[in-house]
Amino acid sequence: MSDKSPEKSGNHSIETILTHSGRNPDNQFGFVNTPVYRGSTVLFKTLADLDVQSQAYLYGRAGNPTTESVEHVITELEGAYRTKLVPSGLAAITIALMACLKSGDDILITDSAYEPGRKFAAGFLERMGVSVRFYDPRIGSGLADLMRPNTRAVLAESPGSLTFEIQDIPALAAVAHAGGARLIVDNSWASPLYCQPLSLGADIVVHAATKMFVGHSDAFAGTISTTREAWEDVERVRTLLGFFTSGDEAFLVARGLRTLAIRMKEHQQRALEIARWLETQDEVARVLHPGLPSHPDHALWQRDFSGSGSLFGFVLKPAPRAAVAAFVDHMQIFSMGYSWGGYESLCLPVSITKARTVVPWTEEGQLFRVHIGLEGVEDIKADLSAALERYARSR
Repeated sequence: MSDKSPEKSGNHSIETILTHSGRNPDNQFGFVNTPVYRGSTVLFKTLADLDVQSQAYLYGRAGNPTTESVEHVITELEGAYRTKLVPSGLAAITIALMACLKSGDDILITDSAYEPGRKFAAGFLERMGVSVRFYDPRIGSGLADLMRPNTRAVLAESPGSLTFEIQDIPALAAVAHAGGARLIVDNSWASPLYCQPLSLGADIVVHAATKMFVGHSDAFAGTISTTREAWEDVERVRTLLGFFTSGDEAFLVARGLRTLAIRMKEHQQRALEIARWLETQDEVARVLHPGLPSHPDHALWQRDFSGSGSLFGFVLKPAPRAAVAAFVDHMQIFSMGYSWGGYESLCLPVSITKARTVVPWTEEGQLFRVHIGLEGVEDIKADLSAALERYARSR
Protein backbone atom coordinates (compact mmCIF):
# COMPACT_ATOMS: atom_id res chain seq x y z
CA MET A 1 0.00 0.00 0.00
CA SER A 2 1.46 3.36 -1.01
CA ASP A 3 1.33 6.63 0.92
CA LYS A 4 -1.80 7.50 -1.08
CA SER A 5 -3.84 4.97 0.90
CA PRO A 6 -6.67 6.31 3.10
CA GLU A 7 -5.15 4.62 6.13
CA LYS A 8 -2.19 7.04 5.91
CA SER A 9 -4.06 10.22 5.07
CA GLY A 10 -3.90 11.60 8.61
CA ASN A 11 -5.87 14.76 9.28
CA HIS A 12 -5.85 16.10 5.76
CA SER A 13 -8.51 18.46 4.46
CA ILE A 14 -11.55 17.27 2.54
CA GLU A 15 -10.05 18.62 -0.67
CA THR A 16 -6.84 16.65 -0.16
CA ILE A 17 -8.71 13.47 0.70
CA LEU A 18 -10.79 13.76 -2.45
CA THR A 19 -7.71 14.37 -4.57
CA HIS A 20 -5.50 11.60 -3.18
CA SER A 21 -7.50 9.00 -1.25
CA GLY A 22 -8.16 5.68 -2.99
CA ARG A 23 -5.34 6.15 -5.48
CA ASN A 24 -2.35 3.79 -5.38
CA PRO A 25 -0.04 4.77 -8.26
CA ASP A 26 2.69 2.41 -7.01
CA ASN A 27 0.30 -0.49 -7.55
CA GLN A 28 -0.76 0.75 -10.99
CA PHE A 29 2.66 1.07 -12.66
CA GLY A 30 2.76 4.77 -11.78
CA PHE A 31 -0.51 5.76 -13.46
CA VAL A 32 -2.10 8.52 -11.40
CA ASN A 33 -5.64 7.10 -11.43
CA THR A 34 -6.73 3.54 -10.78
CA PRO A 35 -7.67 2.24 -14.24
CA VAL A 36 -10.86 0.47 -15.20
CA TYR A 37 -10.71 -3.17 -14.17
CA ARG A 38 -13.07 -5.29 -16.25
CA GLY A 39 -13.32 -8.92 -15.37
CA SER A 40 -15.39 -11.72 -13.98
CA THR A 41 -12.80 -14.48 -13.60
CA VAL A 42 -9.91 -14.22 -11.16
CA LEU A 43 -7.22 -16.89 -11.53
CA PHE A 44 -5.57 -18.96 -8.79
CA LYS A 45 -2.02 -20.19 -9.27
CA THR A 46 -2.19 -23.32 -7.13
CA LEU A 47 -4.71 -25.62 -5.51
CA ALA A 48 -3.45 -24.38 -2.15
CA ASP A 49 -4.36 -20.82 -3.16
CA LEU A 50 -7.83 -21.99 -4.16
CA ASP A 51 -8.29 -23.83 -0.86
CA VAL A 52 -7.09 -20.96 1.33
CA GLN A 53 -9.13 -18.28 -0.50
CA SER A 54 -6.76 -15.60 0.76
CA GLN A 55 -6.26 -13.64 -2.46
CA ALA A 56 -7.33 -10.00 -2.46
CA TYR A 57 -9.90 -10.81 -5.16
CA LEU A 58 -11.69 -14.12 -5.68
CA TYR A 59 -14.37 -13.29 -8.23
CA GLY A 60 -15.25 -10.14 -10.12
CA ARG A 61 -18.66 -9.69 -8.52
CA ALA A 62 -17.05 -9.14 -5.11
CA GLY A 63 -15.14 -6.07 -6.28
CA ASN A 64 -11.91 -4.98 -7.92
CA PRO A 65 -9.33 -2.20 -7.51
CA THR A 66 -11.53 0.30 -9.39
CA THR A 67 -14.56 -0.19 -7.15
CA GLU A 68 -12.43 -0.26 -4.02
CA SER A 69 -10.80 3.05 -4.93
CA VAL A 70 -14.23 4.70 -4.63
CA GLU A 71 -15.14 2.83 -1.46
CA HIS A 72 -11.95 4.00 0.27
CA VAL A 73 -12.76 7.65 -0.43
CA ILE A 74 -16.37 7.47 0.78
CA THR A 75 -15.40 5.51 3.89
CA GLU A 76 -12.93 8.21 4.84
CA LEU A 77 -15.33 11.07 4.15
CA GLU A 78 -18.20 9.48 6.10
CA GLY A 79 -16.04 8.33 9.00
CA ALA A 80 -17.42 4.85 8.35
CA TYR A 81 -16.16 1.36 9.09
CA ARG A 82 -16.65 0.21 5.51
CA THR A 83 -18.42 1.29 2.31
CA LYS A 84 -19.80 -0.67 -0.61
CA LEU A 85 -20.42 0.64 -4.10
CA VAL A 86 -23.67 -0.63 -5.66
CA PRO A 87 -25.47 -0.03 -8.97
CA SER A 88 -27.77 2.85 -7.94
CA GLY A 89 -29.08 4.95 -5.10
CA LEU A 90 -32.21 2.82 -5.01
CA ALA A 91 -30.06 -0.31 -4.72
CA ALA A 92 -28.29 1.26 -1.75
CA ILE A 93 -31.63 1.91 -0.05
CA THR A 94 -33.04 -1.56 -0.74
CA ILE A 95 -29.91 -3.35 0.48
CA ALA A 96 -29.78 -1.22 3.63
CA LEU A 97 -33.42 -1.93 4.42
CA MET A 98 -33.18 -5.66 3.82
CA ALA A 99 -30.03 -5.83 5.93
CA CYS A 100 -32.07 -4.63 8.92
CA LEU A 101 -35.36 -6.44 8.40
CA LYS A 102 -36.94 -9.87 8.26
CA SER A 103 -40.50 -11.13 8.04
CA GLY A 104 -42.48 -10.01 11.06
CA ASP A 105 -40.43 -6.87 11.63
CA ASP A 106 -41.63 -3.26 11.48
CA ILE A 107 -40.07 -0.22 9.83
CA LEU A 108 -40.71 3.51 10.21
CA ILE A 109 -40.02 5.66 7.12
CA THR A 110 -40.02 9.43 6.88
CA ASP A 111 -43.04 10.72 5.00
CA SER A 112 -40.65 12.83 2.92
CA ALA A 113 -38.60 9.88 1.66
CA TYR A 114 -37.34 9.40 -1.89
CA GLU A 115 -40.38 8.04 -3.72
CA PRO A 116 -38.76 4.93 -5.33
CA GLY A 117 -37.54 3.86 -1.89
CA ARG A 118 -40.98 4.46 -0.49
CA LYS A 119 -42.51 2.34 -3.23
CA PHE A 120 -40.01 -0.46 -2.57
CA ALA A 121 -41.06 -0.56 1.07
CA ALA A 122 -44.77 -0.55 0.35
CA GLY A 123 -44.58 -2.75 -2.75
CA PHE A 124 -41.95 -5.30 -1.73
CA LEU A 125 -41.23 -5.29 1.99
CA GLU A 126 -44.91 -5.53 2.86
CA ARG A 127 -45.24 -8.57 0.58
CA MET A 128 -42.37 -10.15 2.52
CA GLY A 129 -44.22 -9.75 5.81
CA VAL A 130 -42.72 -6.47 7.03
CA SER A 131 -45.09 -3.84 8.38
CA VAL A 132 -44.32 -0.44 6.84
CA ARG A 133 -45.34 2.81 8.52
CA PHE A 134 -44.53 6.43 7.82
CA TYR A 135 -43.79 9.28 10.21
CA ASP A 136 -43.73 13.07 10.23
CA PRO A 137 -40.18 14.10 9.17
CA ARG A 138 -40.19 16.77 11.89
CA ILE A 139 -41.21 14.36 14.66
CA GLY A 140 -37.77 14.23 16.33
CA SER A 141 -37.86 12.48 19.72
CA GLY A 142 -41.61 12.09 19.31
CA LEU A 143 -40.75 9.03 17.24
CA ALA A 144 -40.69 7.16 20.54
CA ASP A 145 -44.49 7.17 20.57
CA LEU A 146 -44.51 5.22 17.28
CA MET A 147 -41.96 2.57 18.17
CA ARG A 148 -43.15 -1.00 18.50
CA PRO A 149 -41.38 -4.00 20.05
CA ASN A 150 -40.70 -5.32 16.53
CA THR A 151 -39.52 -2.02 14.99
CA ARG A 152 -36.07 -2.83 13.63
CA ALA A 153 -35.31 0.06 11.27
CA VAL A 154 -35.95 3.77 10.86
CA LEU A 155 -35.32 5.38 7.48
CA ALA A 156 -34.56 9.11 7.42
CA GLU A 157 -33.71 11.51 4.62
CA SER A 158 -32.48 14.96 5.52
CA PRO A 159 -33.49 17.16 3.90
CA GLY A 160 -36.51 15.33 2.52
CA SER A 161 -37.06 14.71 -1.15
CA LEU A 162 -39.00 17.52 -2.80
CA THR A 163 -40.13 19.31 0.37
CA PHE A 164 -36.74 19.73 2.10
CA GLU A 165 -37.60 19.15 5.76
CA ILE A 166 -34.51 18.78 7.98
CA GLN A 167 -34.70 15.83 10.36
CA ASP A 168 -33.28 15.69 13.88
CA ILE A 169 -30.86 12.81 13.29
CA PRO A 170 -29.43 12.63 16.84
CA ALA A 171 -32.94 12.47 18.31
CA LEU A 172 -34.05 9.81 15.82
CA ALA A 173 -30.90 7.78 16.51
CA ALA A 174 -31.46 7.89 20.26
CA VAL A 175 -35.04 6.68 19.90
CA ALA A 176 -34.18 3.99 17.36
CA HIS A 177 -31.34 2.58 19.44
CA ALA A 178 -33.40 2.61 22.63
CA GLY A 179 -35.94 0.45 20.82
CA GLY A 180 -33.42 -1.94 19.31
CA ALA A 181 -33.65 -0.50 15.78
CA ARG A 182 -31.06 0.81 13.36
CA LEU A 183 -31.18 4.26 11.81
CA ILE A 184 -30.58 4.53 8.05
CA VAL A 185 -29.99 8.02 6.63
CA ASP A 186 -30.07 9.10 2.99
CA ASN A 187 -27.35 11.77 2.81
CA SER A 188 -27.39 12.42 -0.95
CA TRP A 189 -28.28 16.12 -0.72
CA ALA A 190 -25.49 17.37 1.53
CA SER A 191 -22.90 14.71 0.72
CA PRO A 192 -20.40 13.80 3.46
CA LEU A 193 -18.72 17.16 2.81
CA TYR A 194 -21.53 19.01 4.57
CA CYS A 195 -23.06 16.37 6.86
CA GLN A 196 -21.81 13.14 8.46
CA PRO A 197 -24.84 11.23 9.78
CA LEU A 198 -22.72 8.47 11.33
CA SER A 199 -21.19 11.03 13.68
CA LEU A 200 -24.74 12.10 14.60
CA GLY A 201 -25.74 8.57 15.57
CA ALA A 202 -26.83 6.86 12.35
CA ASP A 203 -25.90 3.22 11.74
CA ILE A 204 -26.05 3.20 7.94
CA VAL A 205 -25.68 6.03 5.43
CA VAL A 206 -26.74 5.70 1.80
CA HIS A 207 -26.07 7.90 -1.21
CA ALA A 208 -27.40 8.20 -4.69
CA ALA A 209 -23.85 8.47 -6.03
CA THR A 210 -25.48 9.11 -9.41
CA LYS A 211 -26.02 12.66 -8.22
CA MET A 212 -23.22 14.70 -6.61
CA PHE A 213 -20.52 12.00 -6.52
CA VAL A 214 -20.65 11.33 -10.27
CA GLY A 215 -21.41 14.96 -11.05
CA HIS A 216 -21.60 14.54 -14.82
CA SER A 217 -25.08 13.03 -15.39
CA ASP A 218 -23.55 10.04 -17.16
CA ALA A 219 -23.46 7.12 -14.71
CA PHE A 220 -25.54 5.27 -12.13
CA ALA A 221 -24.17 4.29 -8.72
CA GLY A 222 -25.01 4.13 -5.04
CA THR A 223 -22.97 3.80 -1.87
CA ILE A 224 -23.66 2.24 1.52
CA SER A 225 -21.45 3.22 4.47
CA THR A 226 -21.86 1.66 7.90
CA THR A 227 -20.65 1.36 11.44
CA ARG A 228 -18.64 -1.72 12.36
CA GLU A 229 -21.71 -3.29 13.96
CA ALA A 230 -23.92 -2.90 10.89
CA TRP A 231 -21.37 -3.88 8.24
CA GLU A 232 -21.71 -7.67 8.32
CA ASP A 233 -25.47 -7.61 7.71
CA VAL A 234 -25.16 -5.12 4.86
CA GLU A 235 -22.38 -7.01 3.09
CA ARG A 236 -24.20 -10.34 3.55
CA VAL A 237 -27.37 -9.04 1.89
CA ARG A 238 -25.45 -7.36 -0.93
CA THR A 239 -23.54 -10.57 -1.63
CA LEU A 240 -26.65 -12.75 -1.59
CA LEU A 241 -28.48 -10.40 -3.96
CA GLY A 242 -25.51 -10.13 -6.32
CA PHE A 243 -25.46 -6.33 -6.46
CA PHE A 244 -22.23 -5.14 -8.04
CA THR A 245 -21.02 -2.02 -9.82
CA SER A 246 -18.81 -2.46 -12.87
CA GLY A 247 -15.32 -1.05 -13.14
CA ASP A 248 -16.51 1.30 -15.88
CA GLU A 249 -19.15 2.88 -13.66
CA ALA A 250 -16.79 2.95 -10.68
CA PHE A 251 -14.20 4.84 -12.73
CA LEU A 252 -16.79 7.51 -13.54
CA VAL A 253 -17.66 7.85 -9.85
CA ALA A 254 -13.96 8.17 -8.98
CA ARG A 255 -13.54 10.83 -11.66
CA GLY A 256 -16.44 12.85 -10.21
CA LEU A 257 -15.22 12.56 -6.63
CA ARG A 258 -11.93 14.31 -7.43
CA THR A 259 -13.78 17.59 -8.06
CA LEU A 260 -16.61 17.12 -5.54
CA ALA A 261 -15.38 19.76 -3.05
CA ILE A 262 -14.94 22.40 -5.74
CA ARG A 263 -18.28 21.60 -7.38
CA MET A 264 -20.18 21.56 -4.09
CA LYS A 265 -18.87 25.02 -3.18
CA GLU A 266 -19.95 26.43 -6.53
CA HIS A 267 -23.33 24.67 -6.50
CA GLN A 268 -23.97 25.87 -2.94
CA GLN A 269 -23.07 29.48 -3.71
CA ARG A 270 -25.22 29.62 -6.84
CA ALA A 271 -28.18 27.82 -5.25
CA LEU A 272 -28.26 30.13 -2.23
CA GLU A 273 -28.05 33.23 -4.40
CA ILE A 274 -30.88 32.01 -6.63
CA ALA A 275 -32.97 30.98 -3.61
CA ARG A 276 -32.58 34.43 -2.03
CA TRP A 277 -33.43 36.09 -5.33
CA LEU A 278 -36.55 33.95 -5.76
CA GLU A 279 -37.79 35.07 -2.34
CA THR A 280 -38.03 38.61 -3.76
CA GLN A 281 -40.12 37.66 -6.80
CA ASP A 282 -43.83 38.49 -6.84
CA GLU A 283 -45.00 35.16 -8.27
CA VAL A 284 -43.12 33.11 -5.66
CA ALA A 285 -45.20 32.10 -2.65
CA ARG A 286 -42.47 30.23 -0.76
CA VAL A 287 -38.88 29.03 -1.19
CA LEU A 288 -37.90 25.70 0.36
CA HIS A 289 -34.17 25.89 1.08
CA PRO A 290 -32.84 24.89 4.55
CA GLY A 291 -29.99 27.37 4.21
CA LEU A 292 -32.39 30.33 4.24
CA PRO A 293 -33.38 31.92 7.58
CA SER A 294 -36.99 31.72 6.41
CA HIS A 295 -36.91 27.92 6.39
CA PRO A 296 -38.63 26.45 9.48
CA ASP A 297 -35.74 24.04 10.08
CA HIS A 298 -32.94 26.53 9.52
CA ALA A 299 -31.65 26.31 13.10
CA LEU A 300 -31.50 22.52 12.90
CA TRP A 301 -29.68 22.77 9.60
CA GLN A 302 -27.16 25.15 11.15
CA ARG A 303 -26.57 22.72 14.01
CA ASP A 304 -25.95 19.57 11.95
CA PHE A 305 -24.76 20.78 8.53
CA SER A 306 -21.69 22.74 7.45
CA GLY A 307 -23.07 23.62 4.02
CA SER A 308 -25.93 23.10 1.59
CA GLY A 309 -26.50 21.41 -1.72
CA SER A 310 -27.57 22.39 -5.19
CA LEU A 311 -31.17 21.28 -4.85
CA PHE A 312 -34.14 23.17 -3.41
CA GLY A 313 -37.79 23.87 -4.08
CA PHE A 314 -40.13 26.79 -4.48
CA VAL A 315 -43.88 27.25 -4.72
CA LEU A 316 -45.50 29.62 -7.18
CA LYS A 317 -48.86 31.24 -6.64
CA PRO A 318 -51.84 29.15 -7.82
CA ALA A 319 -52.33 29.05 -11.58
CA PRO A 320 -53.80 26.73 -14.24
CA ARG A 321 -51.75 23.93 -15.79
CA ALA A 322 -51.21 26.08 -18.87
CA ALA A 323 -49.22 28.52 -16.74
CA VAL A 324 -46.95 25.70 -15.56
CA ALA A 325 -46.36 24.72 -19.19
CA ALA A 326 -45.60 28.35 -20.03
CA PHE A 327 -43.05 28.43 -17.21
CA VAL A 328 -41.04 25.32 -18.20
CA ASP A 329 -41.59 24.82 -21.92
CA HIS A 330 -39.55 27.79 -23.14
CA MET A 331 -36.64 27.82 -20.71
CA GLN A 332 -33.21 28.36 -22.25
CA ILE A 333 -30.87 27.38 -19.39
CA PHE A 334 -33.02 24.99 -17.37
CA SER A 335 -34.17 21.60 -18.63
CA MET A 336 -36.67 19.14 -17.16
CA GLY A 337 -35.21 15.94 -15.76
CA TYR A 338 -35.64 13.65 -12.76
CA SER A 339 -32.04 13.53 -11.61
CA TRP A 340 -29.65 16.23 -10.39
CA GLY A 341 -26.01 16.79 -9.52
CA GLY A 342 -24.60 17.55 -12.97
CA TYR A 343 -23.23 20.75 -14.43
CA GLU A 344 -26.57 21.63 -16.00
CA SER A 345 -29.47 23.30 -14.22
CA LEU A 346 -32.74 21.39 -13.98
CA CYS A 347 -36.28 22.48 -13.17
CA LEU A 348 -39.04 19.98 -12.46
CA PRO A 349 -42.69 20.74 -11.71
CA VAL A 350 -43.74 18.36 -8.95
CA SER A 351 -47.04 16.97 -7.70
CA ILE A 352 -46.75 15.18 -4.35
CA THR A 353 -50.37 15.00 -3.21
CA LYS A 354 -50.33 11.19 -3.45
CA ALA A 355 -46.78 10.81 -2.11
CA ARG A 356 -47.54 11.93 1.44
CA THR A 357 -49.68 9.99 3.89
CA VAL A 358 -48.79 11.42 7.32
CA VAL A 359 -48.26 15.10 6.58
CA PRO A 360 -50.51 16.05 3.64
CA TRP A 361 -49.16 18.61 1.20
CA THR A 362 -51.54 21.54 1.45
CA GLU A 363 -49.83 24.22 -0.64
CA GLU A 364 -52.26 25.52 -3.26
CA GLY A 365 -49.60 26.73 -5.69
CA GLN A 366 -47.33 24.80 -8.00
CA LEU A 367 -44.24 23.17 -6.45
CA PHE A 368 -41.01 23.15 -8.45
CA ARG A 369 -37.75 21.40 -7.63
CA VAL A 370 -34.61 22.97 -9.06
CA HIS A 371 -31.00 21.88 -9.31
CA ILE A 372 -28.74 24.87 -9.78
CA GLY A 373 -25.89 23.98 -12.11
CA LEU A 374 -22.67 25.73 -12.98
CA GLU A 375 -23.93 28.22 -15.52
CA GLY A 376 -23.51 31.94 -14.93
CA VAL A 377 -25.74 33.15 -12.10
CA GLU A 378 -27.08 36.08 -14.08
CA ASP A 379 -27.96 33.75 -16.97
CA ILE A 380 -29.83 31.51 -14.54
CA LYS A 381 -31.71 34.48 -13.09
CA ALA A 382 -32.61 35.74 -16.56
CA ASP A 383 -34.03 32.35 -17.53
CA LEU A 384 -36.10 32.16 -14.34
CA SER A 385 -37.19 35.78 -14.68
CA ALA A 386 -38.52 35.17 -18.19
CA ALA A 387 -40.28 32.03 -16.98
CA LEU A 388 -41.91 33.93 -14.12
CA GLU A 389 -43.14 36.57 -16.54
CA ARG A 390 -44.69 33.88 -18.76
CA TYR A 391 -46.27 32.30 -15.69
CA ALA A 392 -47.76 35.63 -14.56
CA ARG A 393 -49.22 36.33 -17.99
CA SER A 394 -50.81 32.87 -18.13
CA ARG A 395 -52.20 33.18 -14.63
